[in-house]
Amino acid sequence: MFANSIQPSIVSLFSSTGSNPLSLFSSQCDTSLPSDSFIHLLDDRSSHPAPPPPAVQVHPHSSNDTHEEGGYNLDQTVLHIQSPTLPSTFIQCPPALLLQDDVGSSKDLGLKHPWIHFQVKNLGKPWSFEIGVVDQSARKGIIRSSTFQRQPHLKWSHKPDSLPLLHLPLSFPSLSSHPLTAWSTISLHLPTFLPRFSSVALTSSHAEDGDGENDISDPDSVSTMSRARLPSGTYSHIAYVRVYATCRLRRIWLNEGGPGQKPPWEFELYADG
Repeated sequence: MFANSIQPSIVSLFSSTGSNPLSLFSSQCDTSLPSDSFIHLLDDRSSHPAPPPPAVQVHPHSSNDTHEEGGYNLDQTVLHIQSPTLPSTFIQCPPALLLQDDVGSSKDLGLKHPWIHFQVKNLGKPWSFEIGVVDQSARKGIIRSSTFQRQPHLKWSHKPDSLPLLHLPLSFPSLSSHPLTAWSTISLHLPTFLPRFSSVALTSSHAEDGDGENDISDPDSVSTMSRARLPSGTYSHIAYVRVYATCRLRRIWLNEGGPGQKPPWEFELYADG
């Protein structure tokens, strides 16, 4: 998608305040739950406009309504992604990517930046995101981070067309701990994680995502596999980005210098106080 383009040091992949925020994304909702599953742009401070009926949006839970205090919310439009069935409701870039067939092809993102950042609001519900990565030898893998995972875990199906998945735990500050804001910037240095795909120890960790039918929990079985399939070399590029329910999303961007590289002023978070 961008492999043959000149790539600046900072690339904004998603901005909720842009004129067409989802222009690079496709979206999917659980159509069996029309009142609970939806993706909708709204003002973070007022939570308006409300989603079309019959959808009913959730709000953060707090013992003293901290989320309504000045400065806790943003005075900006954000993307509200909500569903009780997390895997079925998400946004994805590139929109037409078929994960198993097109990761590592000209159809994937092709962005070579080592750092990716998410500006996201904790709604006190399970949440997850994942990133497809490719190394210099065109070996492919998926990095997934979620609030319901407790230990790092490597999963790999015996199916020849399946990509290895590195599942990492993610935690927000407790909503009852009175943080200054429920908004966080999550930053990942992707080259750091590629060697983890070769970690035998992670295959014997306990998985908590309820998708263990194809899980390889025997380290000896991993050693007999074709390790040529595991991404472990030098990082090449990002293949895709997927953000699941439930959260509010303000921006996704990539850069060369990580959190130490000062982003443009419009990347900053602005409170309503």
